[in-house]
Amino acid sequence: MVLPDFITKLLDERGVITDNDKTAFLSPDFLQGTHGAFLLADIRAAALRVVEACERKEKIAIYADFDADGIPGAVILHDFFTKIGVQPIVYIPHRHNEGYGLHPAAIEKLHEQGVTLLITVDVGISGHEGARRAQALGIDLLITDHHELPAELPAAYAIVHPRLISEETKAQYPFVHLCGAAVAFKLVQATLAVGREQKISTYLAVPEGWEKWLLDMVGIATLSDMVPLKGENRVLASFGLMVLRKSPRKGLKALCKKNRIDQRSLTEEDIGFTITPRINAASRMDEPELAFRLLATQDMEEAELLAATLEKLNTKRKGAVASVVKIARAKVLERHPDDFVAVVGDPSWKPALLGLAANSLLDGRKGVVCLWGRDGTGMLKGSCRSDGSVHVTEMFAAAGVALEESGGHACAGGFSVSLDEVHTLHTHFSRVARTVPAAPATVSVPHAIHPRELTYALYESLRILAPFGVGNEKPQLELPDVLIEEVRIFGKEGNHTEIIVSKDGYRIRAFQFFKTPDDFTKLPTVGETCTLRGSVERDQFKGIRKVALRTVDVR
Repeated sequence: MVLPDFITKLLDERGVITDNDKTAFLSPDFLQGTHGAFLLADIRAAALRVVEACERKEKIAIYADFDADGIPGAVILHDFFTKIGVQPIVYIPHRHNEGYGLHPAAIEKLHEQGVTLLITVDVGISGHEGARRAQALGIDLLITDHHELPAELPAAYAIVHPRLISEETKAQYPFVHLCGAAVAFKLVQATLAVGREQKISTYLAVPEGWEKWLLDMVGIATLSDMVPLKGENRVLASFGLMVLRKSPRKGLKALCKKNRIDQRSLTEEDIGFTITPRINAASRMDEPELAFRLLATQDMEEAELLAATLEKLNTKRKGAVASVVKIARAKVLERHPDDFVAVVGDPSWKPALLGLAANSLLDGRKGVVCLWGRDGTGMLKGSCRSDGSVHVTEMFAAAGVALEESGGHACAGGFSVSLDEVHTLHTHFSRVARTVPAAPATVSVPHAIHPRELTYALYESLRILAPFGVGNEKPQLELPDVLIEEVRIFGKEGNHTEIIVSKDGYRIRAFQFFKTPDDFTKLPTVGETCTLRGSVERDQFKGIRKVALRTVDVR
C-alpha cells in the first residue's frame, strides 16, 4: 500500500506500521474486523433465556443507563424485540433523583408490572443491591455492561461483559474495549443465532444481516463513550457512520433536519458536537425517556415534535451550565486564583451539569478543576476535569479522602462524598495532584506546514484516518510565523473567535467555538506574528471545497 509520507508518519504515530495493519485500519472490514458474539462470557446462556422468555410471552424489561451509550443500547434491544413481535418495558433511571446504577426501588416497580426477565444495558456490573432485590423477587437478571469489574460480581442469571473469562474459551473476549451498546448488540446477534438454531419462525423471518441496521446506534454510542477507536471499535464506528448516513430512523432524520446536518455526509464531529449533547441533554434536564423515544419512534410527526422539544431542552441546558460557570468562575478566582487544583461547590448545583461546567472552567487554566453539588436524593456529587497533567482517577485513589464513590477516565471523573469530607477535598487533591501520573498523551506532535499546503486535498487525505476520537485523535497542524490580519468575535453571545492569518500571500481562516481571544496562550493581535495550532476542517462557512483551521492555540 503506497501512501503519502505525511499519512505514513501519522499512522506510525498510531502504531499502525505493517501493511496488514494499514489495510485493516484504512479499509475496515466488518467480517474480518469484528469478533463472534459467542466469545463473550455467559452470552449463550443469556441468549437462551431471552428466547425462552419470548416464547413463553414473559414480561421483559430493558434497564439502561441515561447517557449516550445506554440510551442507544436500549434502542438496540427495543428494536430487536419489536422486530420479533415483543413489546418490552424500557426503564431509564432519572439522573438527578435516582442517579447512576441498578436501583432496588426501580426493580420493585418493574416487578409490580409483572417483569420476570430484566436486561441491563451499560449498567449493573456493580449493582449488588439491585441484583439481590431482583433475585428475591424472582426476576432473572441479565447484565450487559462494560464498566470496571468489581472484586465480587453481582448475583445474576448471566453477566455479559468483555473482560470476563468465558468458561467455553477460557479467555476474555478478544477486544475488551467495547462500549455498553456494543455489548447489547452482541446479545442481539447471539439471540438471533440461537433462535434460528432452534428454528423458531419469528427468528427465521428476520432477514439475515438485518441486525446491521442497528449499527447506527452502536456507532453513536462508540463515538460518544470515550472508548478507544482502535481494533473492533474502529470497525463499529466506521460501519456505524455508514449506516447512520443511510438510516431510515425517523428521529435521526428529524434531529439532522433541526440542526441543518446533511445526514448523507454525517461525520463523527456531527455526533460529538450535535447528536451526543442532545441525547445527554435529555437526562441532564430530567427527561431521559425523551431521547430514547426520539431514537426509537417510527412516526415522523412524533419525531419532529420530540426533536423540537429536545432542542429546547438543550438550549435550556446551555443556559443552566452557563449560570453555574459564571458563579463557579467567580468562586475559583476568589479562592484558587493560582492554585494547581481548584475545588468549589454549591448544594444548589445539579451534579448532572458539573462536568460540562468544569470543562469550561478548565479553559485557560492548568491542572484540575473539580465542582460539586447535590442530587435529588441529597447526595453530594461532583465532577473533575484535568488538562492532562493529572490522571484524575489516580488522584482519587491517592487522595486518602473518604470518597463514597469515584470513577471515570484519565482526564475526567466523578465522585460522591459526605458532607463532613466535602470541604477537605481541596486539601487532599492538592496534596497528591502533582505526584500522580499524567494522563496518557492523546494528541500527536503537531506537524508544521505552510499555509499554501492547507488545501481541500490535504483535508481529504487526512479524512482517510477518520473516524477520529479517543486513541485516534485528529492530527494537529502548526502554521509557524504567520501574520495576524484580522481578529473577530462572533456568535450571539460573543464567545467564538475567528482569526485571519497570512504568509507569502496565502491567507487562511482560523476559528474556534466557545473561546475568546483571551483564552489562547498568546492574545492574537492584528499586525503581530504567531504560531497557529489546530486541525484542518471543511469550511462550511465558505463553501464545501474550502478549508479552515479549527484553532487549538495561538502561541
